[in-house]
Amino acid sequence: MIKQRILIVFGTRPEAIKLFPVVQTLADMPEMEVRTCVTAQHRGLLDQVLDIAGIVPDHDLDIMEPNQGLDRLTARLLTGVGSILDGEQYDRVIVQGDTATAMTGALAAYYRKIPVAHVEAGLRSGDIYHPWPEEVNRRMIAPIADLHFAPTEIAANALRNEGISRGVHVTGNTVIDALHATMARIAEQPDLASALDPVRARIGDRRVVLVTTHRRENFGDGMNQIATAIGRIAEREDVVVVFPMHPNPGVVSVMDRMLGDRGNVLRIDPLDYPSFIGALSLAHIVLTDSGGVQEEAPALGKPVLVMRETTERPEGVIAGTARLVGAQTEQIVAGVNELLDRPEAYLTMSRAHNPFGDGKSAARIADIIADAAVTSH
Repeated sequence: MIKQRILIVFGTRPEAIKLFPVVQTLADMPEMEVRTCVTAQHRGLLDQVLDIAGIVPDHDLDIMEPNQGLDRLTARLLTGVGSILDGEQYDRVIVQGDTATAMTGALAAYYRKIPVAHVEAGLRSGDIYHPWPEEVNRRMIAPIADLHFAPTEIAANALRNEGISRGVHVTGNTVIDALHATMARIAEQPDLASALDPVRARIGDRRVVLVTTHRRENFGDGMNQIATAIGRIAEREDVVVVFPMHPNPGVVSVMDRMLGDRGNVLRIDPLDYPSFIGALSLAHIVLTDSGGVQEEAPALGKPVLVMRETTERPEGVIAGTARLVGAQTEQIVAGVNELLDRPEAYLTMSRAHNPFGDGKSAARIADIIADAAVTSH
């Protein structure tokens, strides 16, 4: 049997979460030889997921530097992945999402005429600066890839509207696979989420508003307004804000300055993935500017208020699981208070259908990649 040699390239925690089900599924197929290259675009956050998923990278570029500009990051990623592709022969490269790692991984493969598969293809906000630079990154991957794994029909149609019709497959989102697998492991090994124990001890009978924020387009005034909103929400005696802090200085400095040591704002270190899933389970409301959280929270019946003006995941808004509130203090506070004070509004969002998948996306993707390998030979 001639094995297909696959290189899976990723560099951030969200990529690792969404790709580990694909890595594991392909690795179990006898006709595939799977190797992984991590760029470590996010070093510490990435390593948490690698440990939990049991993935030991074959190549580690360790590209992270403090305050690294996008141009230098992109150049180092492109030459780093290129050196891996020059050193070994591969039949296909797989990238995920919209990071600089995904874009440069696809570009490096294209320069060597290696086919590219794009997991989570077709997401579009329609604005090249929201999210920035992710919207352009994913648009650049689309004409390079020959296999496009769209999580939803809306994402698939976005590709078709750009003239990309061949190789487009609706698979669901692999984040739901990762969520299901992680929840099953937590059920068997509760200690996996032990990092959350100190938080549980401080919640009491208050409702939890879980906050995550890190988007570049919110840096500056947007982050100031988010911090102000968090402070006002935390004035409620029936609420505790749980805030795993992204390590980016653009987030930390603002929150240090504007929130200080408020008693019912639990600013904590970034959680490992099982503990974050545990935090989602504890949450009453999720307040975020993240992409992946918009997919994970609805799978657990948690309403999501999105602190952005646009989203490349309109399926959640259409289904009613998510609502855009922007990065303006008044809109954020009003959105949270409505869900806290109006049970009917809360139930409408929490019971809405999750449109992002059934937990079987990785198997669909692996089968399509295997079929494409057979066809190419």
